[in-house]
Amino acid sequence: MGVVLEMLSYPFIVRALVGGALVSLCASLLGVSLVLKRYSMIGDGLSHVSFGALSVALAAGWQPLTVSIPVVILAAFFLLHLRENGRLKSDAAIAVISASALALGIIVTSLTTGMTTDVSSYMFGSILAMSREDVRLSAVLSIVVLGLFLFCYNKVFAVTFDESFARATGVNVPLYNVLISVLTAVTIVLGMRMMGAMLISSLVIFPCLSAMQAVKSFGGVVILSGILSVVCFLLGMAASYVYSLPAGASVVVVNLAVFLTLAGVRQAVLWGGKRGKNV
Repeated sequence: MGVVLEMLSYPFIVRALVGGALVSLCASLLGVSLVLKRYSMIGDGLSHVSFGALSVALAAGWQPLTVSIPVVILAAFFLLHLRENGRLKSDAAIAVISASALALGIIVTSLTTGMTTDVSSYMFGSILAMSREDVRLSAVLSIVVLGLFLFCYNKVFAVTFDESFARATGVNVPLYNVLISVLTAVTIVLGMRMMGAMLISSLVIFPCLSAMQAVKSFGGVVILSGILSVVCFLLGMAASYVYSLPAGASVVVVNLAVFLTLAGVRQAVLWGGKRGKNV
């Protein structure tokens, strides 16, 4: 308890905890739909696009978020268009855009500012550098994402599992795909501040995979994924503070530990059930 009170005594840590928890929640909720649609690596691809855009913005002296958010949203639209038209498989399209954007960002960085503190923070994460603006954007984003899942739950469920059935029932599938893509893009851009381009996709993937080890229903996975994401983030931040570890890496390791634990428990239960039937 003393460690918690000590952490809360620093305003920049409070901003990091609030902003990070909100971004983690958004990433985990959107991640459920993305993982089940086999589109989970979009987080990795969009983070690299965001890094390329941020590198160009910093080199030109522009506001990073003002440049990166529109660019990443356009990249998400482009990936969605390729997927819907079947011209290129999702994983191949993400790999092409990811590698290209990352290479462009590295070249721009090497030719201009070099690996400055700002560039490094977006590459590897620097959650304690989160500003009030980042926290406000995270709060707005979380309200929109929660609203999507609360008020459009059935439509998100239908689009996630069977787009053909969703169209047949009158659901505007392209609209919901665009909404999920845009919200994912904004989440990735905001999350890069705390996790970095190298680790942000973990917030999209791990909570959903962990929740799927414990529950089977879509609603249960959504709820548990959100809870696990926030809890793992807070535990990772606490471990980072106590042991002076990188915040982003600590959060990922905690998520990994939770996933392995739940997966191990599930396998043990399944093994026990099969053994009981044989007896």
